[in-house]
Amino acid sequence: MQIELKQLSVQDLLPFWELAFSNPDAEWTKWNGPYFHDTLPTKKDFIDLKQFNPYLENPMRKIIWLNNEMVGLVSAYYEDVPLNQWLDVGITVYKQTNWRHGIGKAALDQWITELFETTNLPHVGLTTWSGNLRMIALAESLQLKKEAEVRQVRFWQNKYWDSVKYGVLRDEWVNKANQK
Repeated sequence: MQIELKQLSVQDLLPFWELAFSNPDAEWTKWNGPYFHDTLPTKKDFIDLKQFNPYLENPMRKIIWLNNEMVGLVSAYYEDVPLNQWLDVGITVYKQTNWRHGIGKAALDQWITELFETTNLPHVGLTTWSGNLRMIALAESLQLKKEAEVRQVRFWQNKYWDSVKYGVLRDEWVNKANQK
């Protein structure tokens, strides 16, 4: 399995839109849960946004390529703009047929490593909701530590869920990599 993380290029705008946003009822949209209430961009809007598209050539959003095929997205964002000292990551593998094959784990491992290599930050975090058991398992499989659980603050599917925060310190990540 060869995983590469690359910035989205202009020539890949349409294939990425088709993968990620062409089906508004895609299974992945149910697991973003309480974090993304907005609608998916239309093809026209996504392609017309070339100059200001937040996915296009953005070092904080990279496409996951598996054996030269687009399968998902890793992202990073600062919780404390404009200080930019508190970084959280996200990941989406769009097609359900690609779930449970280790793609997400390999991509997120590579992404966190890249973020530690390209920043001087001591911590990288990941936030999810208590109903997303696969994301929780992914965080724990990468040895991220559960740092907080804020109870019943995410409303989704007519129910309150917990917000769950995981994180890893730079020295913990480097030590883990050295043990491989």
